[in-house]
Amino acid sequence: MARKKILLLHISVYSGHHSAALAVEKALKLLEPDVEVLNVNAVHYTNPFVEKVLNRTYMGVIRNKPEVWEYLYDNPKVFRSISKLRDLIHRFNSGKLKTLLDEFRPDAIACTQAFPCGMVADYKNSFGLKVPLIGILTDCYPHSYWLFDSVDYYIVNSEAATDRFVEHGIPREKIRTFGIPIDPKFADTVDMDGVRAKMGIDKKIPVVLIMGGGQGMGPIQEIVSSLNRINRPIQMIIVAGSNKRLFNWFERRRYNFRMKSFVYGYASNIDELMAVSTLIITKPGGLTISEALSKGLPIIIINPIPGQEAKNTEYLLREGAAIKASSTGDAALLTEALLNHSLKLEQMRQNAGRIAKPNSAIDIARLILECTNS
Repeated sequence: MARKKILLLHISVYSGHHSAALAVEKALKLLEPDVEVLNVNAVHYTNPFVEKVLNRTYMGVIRNKPEVWEYLYDNPKVFRSISKLRDLIHRFNSGKLKTLLDEFRPDAIACTQAFPCGMVADYKNSFGLKVPLIGILTDCYPHSYWLFDSVDYYIVNSEAATDRFVEHGIPREKIRTFGIPIDPKFADTVDMDGVRAKMGIDKKIPVVLIMGGGQGMGPIQEIVSSLNRINRPIQMIIVAGSNKRLFNWFERRRYNFRMKSFVYGYASNIDELMAVSTLIITKPGGLTISEALSKGLPIIIINPIPGQEAKNTEYLLREGAAIKASSTGDAALLTEALLNHSLKLEQMRQNAGRIAKPNSAIDIARLILECTNS
């Protein structure tokens, strides 16, 4: 019997979409070791030059003109105005996509971002492709660019997201609330005493984890400076992600901080860092918050990107798993207040655990493999 072949499509190397695709790939191989998985950056594969332009433009808008992104994100007028352009891009990319499909011959295709999902969905409609297609959302709510009749299943984070899809005409039976896919290791129990001993963490002093996503975005330096001025001892774990300049800045200064600090770049042991932390201060990217929830970690949100992260914030606040800081100084004040009110901190921890989906990647992988049998 031929081994199953699964095509995973994502965009951007340092992104939650890529991390989600890697989590699904790992889960597929845990469930079925003989499965063959091809994990492809769809934008780089189809248009490597365009990828560079889009990444640079997106980051520039987010950093300098976030109000522009807020206007563009899931705006019905914008969606309608660029729908013909999107169709043209999909037709232009159909030749490369055909080559990929003909060479790999997947039994199922799963996409962790709307662009490749739409590209494959349109290809299915235009050329009669019968391969099952699964769209995997990496934020808490869907937007209009996810809506395609030829997607066989959508994976979402909550019933609210399911309802949003249903409102836009997607049959409820096509939707699964498995959650945002995170590395299966986040479901495992961490030897917290062992991690503390290895890192040199004092078990008696609270640990605050500060992150800015995979790219180290947000006012992390200002947050750390504010935390250094609070009136109770803490320990800080600072994760700079792929932001080498930020990592080097902290490496040069961390011994001057009042609070004991541990600095990481692109860390591969986020599950351990979260397990030994008391709370996290972060921008609310879909993967980061899903990982934090899996460890029952209360979240202080700061500087959410308009659009997807603003929607993630709404979800977390409504569920009582997070509070939102209005500034870096406010983040420090909220940290101190939470650490001084153990009941509130414990309630947030319980709420995080209630909505966590640590087995998301395994559940998604199981569905993908089941699709290959139909």
